Amino acid sequence: MDDIAILIPCFNEEKTIKKVIENWRKEIPEAKIYVYDNNSTDNTASIASEAGAIVRHEYRQGKGNVIRSMFRDIDAKCYIMIDGDNTYPAEGGREMSNIVLENKADMLIGDRLSSTYFQENKRPFHNVGNMVVRSLINFIFGSNVRDIMTGYRVMSYDFVKSFPVVSQGFEIETEMTIHAIDKNMLLMNKPVKYIDREEGSSSKLNTFSDGFKVIRTILHLFCDYRPLYFFSIIAVILMILSVVFFIPVFDEYIQTGLVLRFPTLIVCGFGAISALISFFTGMILQTIKHNERRDFELKLKEVREWYKNNMKGE
Repeated sequence: MDDIAILIPCFNEEKTIKKVIENWRKEIPEAKIYVYDNNSTDNTASIASEAGAIVRHEYRQGKGNVIRSMFRDIDAKCYIMIDGDNTYPAEGGREMSNIVLENKADMLIGDRLSSTYFQENKRPFHNVGNMVVRSLINFIFGSNVRDIMTGYRVMSYDFVKSFPVVSQGFEIETEMTIHAIDKNMLLMNKPVKYIDREEGSSSKLNTFSDGFKVIRTILHLFCDYRPLYFFSIIAVILMILSVVFFIPVFDEYIQTGLVLRFPTLIVCGFGAISALISFFTGMILQTIKHNERRDFELKLKEVREWYKNNMKGE
């Protein structure tokens, strides 16, 4: 088992990957540096290998697929995940890894948004998207995470080995954050400097298509992690609509003794029934979610026991 593993998912980063590896080797010389090449069409893999990194390949396209392989393959006491585009400085990495190694946090989030991100990033829609996603998640989950989409994270063994990777693309960062919040992991924000991409290095993130995927992932995880809240909102909306459209029908009945708009009355009845079904669906799923949380805690105990036994073996 490695003490510190530096994980670098890469796709066409030949202009910056050597500098990233050199910077992190200088900051944490004893760390193992793993570069996972995701079907690059340039010389990323060969340059990384020449720079001394352990190069592996993930042939399923998408950052989520790369992270799934990384988390499955590598055993370490502390994991540092960064991007290969040299937008995150290595300085401070030692301090952040020590916090995880001392069991003071399960995940440190490299917070760009509280630092230089908005001054350095020249893509205004990315800036707006980051703020929207951050606000939405903090509102839904009652958290205070300062940067949801950051690719700079320092994680514990417990988190990495208990995290079920579902997403295949860039929405993986959102999934990781919500998992940590929901499972009551020790989560910390650590402001880090952000440096915009070097000339000739292009972002792989599409503002609109990937942004839509992230929003869709948030809604999906909202339903999964907060089912009672999610379905209660739907129930309230349906019930309000049913009552609003029922009031004129009921008023006519009081005045004339006749129901003149049967279709409206029928739709209102179905709307009210749907609201009740939605509410009780949320209650049932919330109970299932509660039981799943118990199962997760048992799984976490197994992960911790394996970790302790492996430490004794060393």
